[in-house]
Amino acid sequence: MHARFGGRGATALLALAPLVALVGCDAGAGKVGEQGTGAASAGTKRLVILINGDSPYWDAARAGMEKAAEDFKLAAAGYAAVMESNDATPAGQIDKLRQFGSQSDIVAVAVSAVDATNAAIADEMARLRSQGVHVIALDNDVDRNAFRSAREFYLGTDNLAAGVELGLAGKALLPDGGDFVDFVGRTGAQNASDRMDGFRDAAGEKFKELDRMADEFDRSKAQDNVRHALRNFPGVKALVGIYSYNAPAIVDVVRQLGVRDQVKILTFDAEMGAIEQMGQGMIDAMVVQDPYNMGYLGVRLMKALVEKDEATVKEMFPRAGEPDGDIYDTEIKVVVPAGSPLTPELFGKKARFLRLEEFKEWLQKYNLKAS
Repeated sequence: MHARFGGRGATALLALAPLVALVGCDAGAGKVGEQGTGAASAGTKRLVILINGDSPYWDAARAGMEKAAEDFKLAAAGYAAVMESNDATPAGQIDKLRQFGSQSDIVAVAVSAVDATNAAIADEMARLRSQGVHVIALDNDVDRNAFRSAREFYLGTDNLAAGVELGLAGKALLPDGGDFVDFVGRTGAQNASDRMDGFRDAAGEKFKELDRMADEFDRSKAQDNVRHALRNFPGVKALVGIYSYNAPAIVDVVRQLGVRDQVKILTFDAEMGAIEQMGQGMIDAMVVQDPYNMGYLGVRLMKALVEKDEATVKEMFPRAGEPDGDIYDTEIKVVVPAGSPLTPELFGKKARFLRLEEFKEWLQKYNLKAS
């Protein structure tokens, strides 16, 4: 589904001013399994964030989750917030969701769906709901046309709008257009397809999308895809990284082959390596999400749902019950290197424009290394 969101996220974010003063900004769960506020003691209720892969993107989300646990005094209230991962496949995520259904201490789950169109994932989410567990989508939603009722709310990026912003950057950097290739973990993920569609549409008719190359979250394959694209499409003008780790993968191969002068590099998210690479002149523009706030607000929402705190839910979703009123839109940043010809006027009102040094200052303010 590709409908633009409207005015929900910004309004709700302003309403949460004291909370969002803590905001951070696809960065990663380290090991497969449970991480967070520590193992739950007897009688403790767990609020679980189930992520869609093992990426540094989730580091900031974990930091937000842990800050929320502290601010909302979860331990004293009998809760523990934890983050769990799997092997980044639909089967692995399905297994995790089934396990949750047999663990009575789990009272709410926030799911970043590996594949938005996978009916089995949506079925397991719906089964948890039928057992009384609160289920929300975080960072990556399920297909809203087919499986919307599998979760109560979605909290994350308007990925179509994010793709549009990166497409506008590409259009400005390559006014004569050109061929481009997308690099992504899974083409079936809702966030991925929306970003790629948004980029293509905003870049315009002078641009031609040659391929959408999936790597299934395999870093080696991510680099191999870039090599194959540069070999198979010698005239390609832009390399577009859709997930956070695609940026370093693109840069590494472009450096190895010595073709930086031939391509523009446009990416999503800001891993530590990508931030350093932009400073070295290897990335032309990044659109950055807000995983810190996703982790923070995800915990806040799950706790409110469990406690039937209708005031908090209404504050976050003032249009609940209306079309798309179940969506909370978090912030998008457009980050460019020093000396870039790109300017704020080129982008939409939903995007916050930052030069790289300004972005680094923002990260430092919230004690983050990536976003």
